[in-house]
Amino acid sequence: MTSTTQNPNLAALSAAGVSVWLDDLSRDRLTSGNLKELTETRSVVGVTTNPTIFGNALQHGHAYDDQLGELVARGADVEAVIRTATTDDVRNACDVLRSAWDASDGIDGRVSIEVDPRLAHDTDKTILQAIELWKIVDRPNLFIKIPATKAGLPAITAVLAEGISVNVTLIFSVERHREVMDAYLAGLEAAKSGGHDLSKLHSVASFFVSRVDTEIDDRLEKIGSEAALALRGKAGVANARLAYAAYEEVFGGERYAALAADGARVQRPLWASTGVKNPDYPDTLYVTELVGPHTVNTLPEKTIEAVADHGEIRGDTISGTGPAAQQIFDQLSAVGIDVPDVFEVLETEGVAKFEASWNELLEATQTRLDAASK
Repeated sequence: MTSTTQNPNLAALSAAGVSVWLDDLSRDRLTSGNLKELTETRSVVGVTTNPTIFGNALQHGHAYDDQLGELVARGADVEAVIRTATTDDVRNACDVLRSAWDASDGIDGRVSIEVDPRLAHDTDKTILQAIELWKIVDRPNLFIKIPATKAGLPAITAVLAEGISVNVTLIFSVERHREVMDAYLAGLEAAKSGGHDLSKLHSVASFFVSRVDTEIDDRLEKIGSEAALALRGKAGVANARLAYAAYEEVFGGERYAALAADGARVQRPLWASTGVKNPDYPDTLYVTELVGPHTVNTLPEKTIEAVADHGEIRGDTISGTGPAAQQIFDQLSAVGIDVPDVFEVLETEGVAKFEASWNELLEATQTRLDAASK
């Protein structure tokens, strides 16, 4: 990558310590050279995927037609077809991003693939599939995505203990984020006991932002008081800032220091769900207000282009903001927002949405297989 071709706004974001990752993947992006172009012009150094993204990729266009035909001819069932198509895409994306992985000593250049969301509440099956996906893709710059459900937490520890890097997804509350960081440190400790090189193990904690505002804004509008309405659009950023304060506390502590002496890396906060859903808010809100060292922002291409066009990167906008962010949540509670219920609803809905997307993907792929076999 040459600095002269990078968009200056996104280059400034990277210089401030934020790794720019694309929240999308499709075979068209790979075969057209679009993903490579984004690394060269938009500072993109990572890719995240989820069942919804893969569903959109597989259901639209004809990029997968030849492979689907070949797999049908070999008698593959629908789950094998999806596994093959998605792992092929992720493996090829890993290869596109390998230079970023090499240049960053393994910190960036990462591509994530998620375990089957139907396993979100099954620890043992999540572990087995994580290991299987790691072996199938067979690239060192892969992340296995595991949801931060109660069943996901021990799976995170167990998968890290196997020497596999993990992207923990669907984190909504700071309380759960702390549990995720604890699971990460436990995984590092187990990996160390198992003889793994801790410097090769990496993780990010994917903290969802815009969905928090969507849920809380809806509740504030139902309350309707002047004090409640004045808090709209503030919870998502405040929640992420509290998560960053918790990250600084945990990774500034003695437990991590003991592991860092053996080469361990921090588990970076990753801002997910950063496309702005409310048109009344600036379309770069969840980028410009969450700039801080050792963070990742995974962005839909629309948001990447918004930042490239008019994003104002003002340096670090997150360090030291914990107390002010806590005041926002104190005010939310004061006007009647049941904050723990918000996070419980968001996690339940998040798992359900990914599971629904996966089921839609299975049905749509089966329809295409049936048509191809006639």
